[in-house]
Amino acid sequence: MAQKVVRSPYPGTFYRRPNPDADPYLAEGEAVAVGDVVGLIEIMKTFHEVKSEEEGTADRFLVENEESIEVGQEILLLRD
Repeated sequence: MAQKVVRSPYPGTFYRRPNPDADPYLAEGEAVAVGDVVGLIEIMKTFHEVKSEEEGTADRFLVENEESIEVGQEILLLRD
């Protein structure tokens, strides 16, 4: 089973949901298509969508909601 990784394109704070009252963009075990939003990164009060560049199934998030992340940090593992 091959694994693929969604990496952070920016440094900032990672959010798994669009707002505190909303469901997460993606749950582990769900299908992911190219271009699907998997989370948001906040940089100085501006939010940027993190989109998958691979397709697969969400296997495991490697960062917690509201965790500080760096450029290139692995966010999500995908499996075929």
